[in-house]
Amino acid sequence: MRFERKDTEQYHFCLGGPGLARDDERRFTLRVLDTVLGGASSSRLFQEVRERRGLAYSVFSFANLHAHSGDVGLYVGTRPENLSEAVKVLASELERFAAEPATASELDRSRENAKGRMALSLESTGARMSRLGGSLLNNLPILSVEEIMQRIDAVNLHDMSTLAGELFAPDRLAAAAIGPDEETFREALIPLHTLGTAAAGAGAGEAVR
Repeated sequence: MRFERKDTEQYHFCLGGPGLARDDERRFTLRVLDTVLGGASSSRLFQEVRERRGLAYSVFSFANLHAHSGDVGLYVGTRPENLSEAVKVLASELERFAAEPATASELDRSRENAKGRMALSLESTGARMSRLGGSLLNNLPILSVEEIMQRIDAVNLHDMSTLAGELFAPDRLAAAAIGPDEETFREALIPLHTLGTAAAGAGAGEAVR
């Protein structure tokens, strides 16, 4: 847990942990997984935190892939009076995500979303050349657009469940925030402390740090 006090109007809250390296074959599953959780306006976090409850304007999940490591996480920016409720919803959604990373309809929608964003990102010649150059510089195989689409289409619910259970295990996650009061931040973390306790007897780790 890390907190930085600043006189801001909002708390900028982040919950995250280790992710995947850029050459990990599961990166395509992670792309679809991230879209379900918080990477699109149809995602669970966006719908629950912003659309249904109005607790924050900005809420999303993220995944960064580096040479030998990576990171995944959630972000929410919200007013002080909404922080506890927003984090409570995040905890609830993480529990739901662990039990069911996606329904069949969410999987289909997220795969199509990921493919659509991929196609749009390559509309210019410069973007296509940047993708090829990045693959060469990072010693990655150069995949055609069709091959990438096939990798995304191949993602299934079992793949997603396995990867979600690994990356979002409570003992891998840590919380950090910037805001006006540390005590408010600490109190908001309480719902996260119980993550994974139901599975503790089966070898689950400790709650979020």
